[in-house]
Amino acid sequence: MIIKKSGWSIYNYILLFLMMVLLYIYITKFIKLNFEGESLSLIECVYFVICTMTTVGYGDVVMTSPVGMIFSIVVSLSGVVLFFALLFPFVVMPMIEKQIRGELPTRAPKKLENHIIICGYNTMVESLVNELEDHNMSFIVVDDDEGQIRSLLNDGIECIFGDPGKKDVLDGAGICRARLLIANQNDEKNASIILTAKESCNIEILAIVNDKSNSDYLKYAGANRVISPKSLLGSFIGRKAVAPLIDRIINSTAFLDDLEITEFPIYPGSSLLNKSLKESRIRDLTGANIVGIWKGGELSLNPRSYDIIKRNSILLVVGNKEQLRKFKQLTH
Repeated sequence: MIIKKSGWSIYNYILLFLMMVLLYIYITKFIKLNFEGESLSLIECVYFVICTMTTVGYGDVVMTSPVGMIFSIVVSLSGVVLFFALLFPFVVMPMIEKQIRGELPTRAPKKLENHIIICGYNTMVESLVNELEDHNMSFIVVDDDEGQIRSLLNDGIECIFGDPGKKDVLDGAGICRARLLIANQNDEKNASIILTAKESCNIEILAIVNDKSNSDYLKYAGANRVISPKSLLGSFIGRKAVAPLIDRIINSTAFLDDLEITEFPIYPGSSLLNKSLKESRIRDLTGANIVGIWKGGELSLNPRSYDIIKRNSILLVVGNKEQLRKFKQLTH
């Protein structure tokens, strides 16, 4: 098994180590014989070189001439570099990392097909995942964040660990059996994911763009659709500034195919008042997901389970028409 990191492998290291030891043995025998008038056996030369390289230095075999002392310094320093600058960071640590990462899944189940591949996980994708689960649609999350993958595994969400911009990772996600790929990382990484995916098969790709000016760039790379969450949220902010409250309740913005984003104010007498988001059980009661909350005139796009719903709160909600209708009933 070859363990690589930055072009190094365990075999490269062993080869370098043996070459250095053989060279030092020859030089040791030469210096002892020609500069110090002493002839060392092969085993004594090996003993001196290994003890000096590992900085053990028992002192029973030493160099006494100036040339020999300089050579001993070189051997010691090269040993430090070889063991501490090469062995541990480029050989030992990669082996440990591979053992740890080996516990993480890297391939989708063979039975998974006609599924959606989601490249990158965040709060917005969390709402999407909930919707897919409600509709019994198969999906798999691909992410190169080890902590995120472990969290998803604990939540029972189908996922694999790896860089979604690499062909072998997308192959592991079953890209040629999938129905849709969602690129949900930064714009530059999304372009790499799209190009790699298109090389594998002609799959439909939805790209989520951070900078709307990059939309054409991602379409040129091969994305079938490009959406900008910032643009969608911006429409709500603009509507909040120029439209009366009732307009924000009626109007909504389409998101993906059957999902919409809508703002809901909380009215007096609502059963949600003075409850935390967790206590309100909004998702259990309606199926909708809270993705933002207006508090004190500021929009928080990362609501926490302990955030309290107050009289002046306005919730940003994602769901289909039926889920939004049920949620609206809770606000009155």
